[in-house]
Amino acid sequence: MKINSTVVLTLILLTLMLGAGSVSAFLGFSMGSSALKGVTSPDGRPASKFASGKTNNSQQLAGGITLLKEEDILKTVKSRMDDKKNDKKIRKLEEDEEIKTRKPKTEDKPQEVTEEKLQPGFPVVAESEGVMLSVQSARYSGGDLLLKVKMQNQGADSVRFLYSFLDVTDDKGRTLSAITEGLPAELPGKSSTFTGTVSIPTALLDDVGNISLALTDYPAQKLKLQVSDIPVEK
Repeated sequence: MKINSTVVLTLILLTLMLGAGSVSAFLGFSMGSSALKGVTSPDGRPASKFASGKTNNSQQLAGGITLLKEEDILKTVKSRMDDKKNDKKIRKLEEDEEIKTRKPKTEDKPQEVTEEKLQPGFPVVAESEGVMLSVQSARYSGGDLLLKVKMQNQGADSVRFLYSFLDVTDDKGRTLSAITEGLPAELPGKSSTFTGTVSIPTALLDDVGNISLALTDYPAQKLKLQVSDIPVEK
């Protein structure tokens, strides 16, 4: 009896297990089918898609792009280069014209050297051994009498001077103090003209009509430059 009950129990368990498995399989199949609804199978010929895509792309390119001729391209490039050259030429001409306008206009004729207008009684000139001493003008300024003096050496040898030895006297024989400025300490041979001034205080010239200058070279003292009767009346 015990054996039969065991067999029966085993059969019942197997039946339940088979029934549960069948139910599970059915439920899984049903759920999978419902999940795959609306899904289509892929195209098994991908090469045809690629070929059709290429054809469409080539048609679009052919319809959107117009190929230019080589001659047209060269003409366009040459035209642009010519335009750039012309622009450079125009800018260069404009710059040259601007520079010309900025430069002061030079006179065709050389400027004439204006001759110095001399006062009455001038110049007063002395010459010794080829050396010239001349008084060109006399004027009063700032409490002094200013004598414009020129010196030139036409001899071959240079001559030196010490202007502390310059002797200035008035028409009454009185010695006057004087200060020299701009006169050379040495005159070279065949020299150009040097210009300077001799200043005499105005206070010493109240009753003076003319003065005299005397100068000699140093240290030889061979020259004797005497400029007399220089008019200094106020």
